[in-house]
Amino acid sequence: MIFLWAFLIGGAICVVGQLLMDVVKLTPAHTMSTLVVVGAIADAVGIYDPLIKFAGAGASVPITSFGNSLVHGALTELERDGWIGVVTGIFDITSAGISSAIVFSFLAALIARPKG
Repeated sequence: MIFLWAFLIGGAICVVGQLLMDVVKLTPAHTMSTLVVVGAIADAVGIYDPLIKFAGAGASVPITSFGNSLVHGALTELERDGWIGVVTGIFDITSAGISSAIVFSFLAALIARPKG
């Protein structure tokens, strides 16, 4: 049953993103930014973590989870270290994902020939 919920919740997030591009006519960059902000707001009000517990990868894989991670790290470190934790918490939680994206993008650029 967890696979069904992951598929439905992850699919619903993707459908929202597609509707933002098709109906609202947002660019992919604006759509991505909007979904990150929605994930951040959902974590700030406390509804994204229960969604991840319910849907698993359906909620933790889409781009909304990046916004969730940013706010979650900032709020966790704020409680532990004070206001400086807002900045350090953002980097502490998301640094592995950002670093991986940079490294793998660089490796893909070495292998593939960009057209342009």
